[in-house]
Amino acid sequence: MANKRERQATILELIAAQPVASQEDLRALLRQRGWSVTQSTLSRDIQELRLARVSTDEGTRYQRGDAGPSARERRTMDAFLPQLLTSVDGVREFLVVKTEPGGAQAVGEAIDRDPNAGVLGTIAGDNTVLVICRSTEARERLARRLKTLATTR
Repeated sequence: MANKRERQATILELIAAQPVASQEDLRALLRQRGWSVTQSTLSRDIQELRLARVSTDEGTRYQRGDAGPSARERRTMDAFLPQLLTSVDGVREFLVVKTEPGGAQAVGEAIDRDPNAGVLGTIAGDNTVLVICRSTEARERLARRLKTLATTR
């Protein structure tokens, strides 16, 4: 267990110090630090650490996704969401949000963290997020907000 904690601490150091775009890049950086991990172990670490791939000015990178958003982070989300969103559509309590490739995890995390979104939860793939809202009205409010953000690109 100590090895796992140390390895995960190393992962957090690596992604904080430099942009890391893929699991393979992260595996190579870990190898340079003396850690030999399988792809499945690294995937579990990424999931347990709640890392998300996000698009930035420097390109796609992993970043932590487990802290609640501060005012600065909300402004940042409002800044990066327009770059990721491609379409929003829904029916009843369900909303389907399409993103640029690799953007769904970050968008899903942003929606999950918004305490005013009226969302039960999200399921994110690579470029699609399924959002389960508490009500049709909550879905309509969130869809309007996301469509407004999507049109500001």
